[in-house]
Amino acid sequence: MFVFALAVVFKLLTIQMVQGDKYRDLAEKRTVKNVTIPANRGNVYASDGSLLATSIPKYDLRFDALTPTNKTFEKYLKPLSDSLSKYSGKSSGYYQKELRKARANKNRYFLLARNINYTDYTRIRNFPLLSLGAFRGGLIVEQTTKREHPMGDIAQRSIGYERTDKDGHVARAGIDGAFGELYLRGTDGHRMKQKIGKGQWKPITDYNEVEPKDGYDVYTTIDVNIQDIAHHALLKQLQYYDAEHGCVIVMEVKTGEIKAISNLGKTKNGDYYEKLNYAVGESHEPGSTFKLMSLAVALEDKVIDTSDVIDTGNGYKRFYGRTIYDSRGYGKISVARALELSSNIAFATIIDDAYSKTPDKFTDRLKTWHLNETLGIAIVGEGKPDIPSPGDKKWSRNALPSMAYGYNLSLTPLQTLSFYNTIANNGEMVKPRFLREIREFDKVIEKVDKKVVEKNMISEETVKKLQEILKNVVVKGTGRSLYSPTFSMSGKTGTAKKEYWMADWSENRRYISSFAGYFPADNPKYSCIVVIHNPSTKKGFYGADVSGPVFKAIAQKIFTDTPISDEVETLNFQNSIVNKNFENYYNIAQLHKTIMPDVTGMPTMDALALLENMGLKVKIEGVGVVKKQSIGKGSKIKRDQEVYLNI
Repeated sequence: MFVFALAVVFKLLTIQMVQGDKYRDLAEKRTVKNVTIPANRGNVYASDGSLLATSIPKYDLRFDALTPTNKTFEKYLKPLSDSLSKYSGKSSGYYQKELRKARANKNRYFLLARNINYTDYTRIRNFPLLSLGAFRGGLIVEQTTKREHPMGDIAQRSIGYERTDKDGHVARAGIDGAFGELYLRGTDGHRMKQKIGKGQWKPITDYNEVEPKDGYDVYTTIDVNIQDIAHHALLKQLQYYDAEHGCVIVMEVKTGEIKAISNLGKTKNGDYYEKLNYAVGESHEPGSTFKLMSLAVALEDKVIDTSDVIDTGNGYKRFYGRTIYDSRGYGKISVARALELSSNIAFATIIDDAYSKTPDKFTDRLKTWHLNETLGIAIVGEGKPDIPSPGDKKWSRNALPSMAYGYNLSLTPLQTLSFYNTIANNGEMVKPRFLREIREFDKVIEKVDKKVVEKNMISEETVKKLQEILKNVVVKGTGRSLYSPTFSMSGKTGTAKKEYWMADWSENRRYISSFAGYFPADNPKYSCIVVIHNPSTKKGFYGADVSGPVFKAIAQKIFTDTPISDEVETLNFQNSIVNKNFENYYNIAQLHKTIMPDVTGMPTMDALALLENMGLKVKIEGVGVVKKQSIGKGSKIKRDQEVYLNI
């Protein structure tokens, strides 16, 4: 027994002296922890200051029933119950019963209110007893934040989010995700909490050890009015054609500012919402909208001109064992007309004849225009373009004629729009951007300016020719159904086969319908692209029928709501006839005060003003120029004398 007692004493001393620090740290870790207090995420605003995304604080309020003394608890029980009754509508007696029960059961985490806003939080924390704080009143406050989108489903995916899953993986979508880490997130704070049993934790102090620092506010280039127009125009067309998904982008030509971006995909029950950012992330074969790039290469290399004639035959032509078709036979047409009519045969012929022996020359020109590169925009997940070159796995003899009319390569809608915007901007390529400035309250932290990728990417001569053809596409080409005599637009239709290599394509035809362009046709303000996937072939699938009307609706609505006015450079315009009439009038008025002047030949209004200023009472018969006056020239006149003028 003595030896056993010595062993127990030895073990106690070892635990206390040798391993004491280890066990004390372990006990503290199990009973005390440092809890992160997330900072309020910065807001996301539209260009006019409209709120697109904001973090709203939410609060859970609990009560430690053992913290107040008996005297304090009894003193404030009824006043507190009365206040809670007024807030929730439950009786005061109910709260008195529940609070006494919580104290009897030693409940240190009794729920008072869950997920309430800041206004309710400040109201409840000032109730009797709770106003004494955490140490005397037993109030426990737990704050969380919830991200809200005031515009609802409109542009929700494009505005985006930043979320962390249970494994710590961060998902960053849209604008919110792109600028979250750099600007919006802020710096988290810290607060010590103590375990109070049953897995519950209570703040040790009534203040934070490290206060959270809120994130900066992001002001985007999005225009809420244009965004609303684009969203509803796209939604209406998707619903009518029962399409799989689609997207719209509207960009300001001169600055590259994205004014609207809408992405809508169909759900299982037939509704549409922003599932994915197709405009930025989906790379696909562009089809006929790429013919503009092909023609631009040929014009820049001067291998052809817009007036040259191409024989397209009867609507089909074989290239290296494969037949290329047009919607009908166009015969012999000019190069300009080939783009207006969107002839596949014409463009396959033009590019194959000019570059079949040196295909690198064609692909290299495309690459100098950055068509093989991502745009480097801030939004995560930009699709990678694919412009194949000789030697690549997908290259064959048919690759070149296929590329000429938009197959065997891929671009995202935003990358295609960027090229069309360059044509609208007279050859200057600007980088598309979503960000305008960063602010901390009213203080500007960082301003994001226009970025020019290339000042003169395409020659002025080529640009002017392409601009004229794109205007004619709408006036007399494949987009003529979109023509409006009151508002001008320029653009190119696109209709591309989708998944045409699959065995079921003949029975289940799938298309991508698109329209890319800008408006107004002269001195354009905005460029725009509309892409719609898998429209119902029973209703239509051509770009002019499916995507074109969306483009037109957006363009006309924007123009109606925000008309684009020409600037008047000078008002110093001299009209010799007007000047001569004025001088004649002025001289008569200065010379004749009491002598009747000759007013024959003068406009009625001038004669009337002149004679009434001399004090005469004028009577007029007729309208126009004075032919006869009742008082002769040179006669002496009196004030209030009557004079008759025959017109």
